[in-house]
Amino acid sequence: MRQAKKVRIFSALEVANICGVVNQTAINWIKNGHLRAFTTPGGQYRVYAEDLHEFLSDRGMRIPDEIQEITATGAKSLLIVDDEKTLNDMLFELFSQTLEEYDIYQALDGFEAGKLISQKKPTVIILDMSLPGIDGHELIKRIKGDSNLPAPKIVAMSGVGQEIEAGKRILDEGADIFLEKPVSNKKMVEAVKTLLEKGSSRGK
Repeated sequence: MRQAKKVRIFSALEVANICGVVNQTAINWIKNGHLRAFTTPGGQYRVYAEDLHEFLSDRGMRIPDEIQEITATGAKSLLIVDDEKTLNDMLFELFSQTLEEYDIYQALDGFEAGKLISQKKPTVIILDMSLPGIDGHELIKRIKGDSNLPAPKIVAMSGVGQEIEAGKRILDEGADIFLEKPVSNKKMVEAVKTLLEKGSSRGK
């Protein structure tokens, strides 16, 4: 079971102060759908910490320590990023059984993966390099460049017959392990458990 989080709600004025803008600007963000919020019975806007964290992260703005602490996931988690739904679901079932203490999340494209990485801060990411839109190379670049992330471990994989040089490039970009598809269940589990035991040697 996932750990419960503290609930912290911000007023539009508090959002404005955090972002360094006037109150009306924060209200406009909410009215225009840029920032998720709800309305109190008295007609005041309120924003959950998780939604404010996502808003700040998406715009590359500094995230205050209070919001970082509130939104940090207490449980260990693994994110599977692959646009092949059958394989994605298979890996979900595999790791649900072999890493029972981990929360397992799924993303079918780079955009969805980026949002989940920001929100859930996964311990491990299984990343298909050939994704529509934002591909694996761009995701690794964003992960390494985001100081708000606790350096997740990355198992990169590709099914396009990567040469040794291409695999080396992916490791140089920041992946911890590169696997060429098709990957056996045993090899995949061994790769993830090896990273969890050794810890990431990647630098930021």
